[in-house]
Amino acid sequence: MDNPAPTDKDKKPASDEKLQKVLARAGFGSRREMEKAISEGRVTVNGRVAKLGDRVSIKDKVEFSGTRVRMQASQSEDVRVILYNKPEGQICSRQDPEGRPTVFQYLPPIKNGRWISIGRLDFNTSGLLLFTNNGELANKLMHPSSNIDREYLVRVQGEVTNEILQTLRDGVELDDGVARFTDIAEGQKEVTDSERGNRWYYCVVMEGRNREVRRLWESQGLRVSRLKRVRFGNIFIPSHVRVGQWLEFEERDIHELYLTAGMEPPPLSRPSPKKVSERQRHNRKLRGHSSRGTRPGKQR
Repeated sequence: MDNPAPTDKDKKPASDEKLQKVLARAGFGSRREMEKAISEGRVTVNGRVAKLGDRVSIKDKVEFSGTRVRMQASQSEDVRVILYNKPEGQICSRQDPEGRPTVFQYLPPIKNGRWISIGRLDFNTSGLLLFTNNGELANKLMHPSSNIDREYLVRVQGEVTNEILQTLRDGVELDDGVARFTDIAEGQKEVTDSERGNRWYYCVVMEGRNREVRRLWESQGLRVSRLKRVRFGNIFIPSHVRVGQWLEFEERDIHELYLTAGMEPPPLSRPSPKKVSERQRHNRKLRGHSSRGTRPGKQR
């Protein structure tokens, strides 16, 4: 006997997904944090307070703590990741009351979603920033449990002794708890007219606390005059990506990033010819700019 055909009531939209997964992908937090928010009554679906177990589609109106959630059509939507070489003088917020430029002004346009910053750099810090359109990936990479190290190149003004370096390795009590550098290596030395040179150091932290690197050095009575992030996990800034430029990850690089975050990567797919062409054109543009009029920097 044939099974009866499902009625409209039995059918679920193709994009029907668990509410906490949709919220996590939109960048509001991890799935566990979203489950807690739903239990606390901070989420509404079509005007009613949501409950655990609710499922939503792109047609639903979802609000998180009064903020409208931009719905994405999405399990099948491609995960995208870009690397941005941030200059000093840009903030990592989407808007600034003071009218300062934000990093989001210089990123490529994105359809059916938004760029989510994987961590932040302060206004006067330059270097490597990652962005993705997948909030769950972003939250996992930022979470301390992922144990991803971040390396910075820092120029310090003042006398740096071996005792100070050991103190910074052992740990310093800051306002928000003990912090430390897991590794410090001396870089180049810049001689100044004052006979007190600026010392350069590569230093590594395992968390992304606000101004952590600066506060660690300042705790020892030293001043940080330059700060640049040069590495996030196993990702470095490619030599042809100049300050203020971005580079989009290829599918295999995104696959590796998922593994770094301890997540199950999406199946590798073959990008469309249009996407391949756009990416190649952008890379040629980067390399063309890099080969004109720039003085090569020292490679570590």
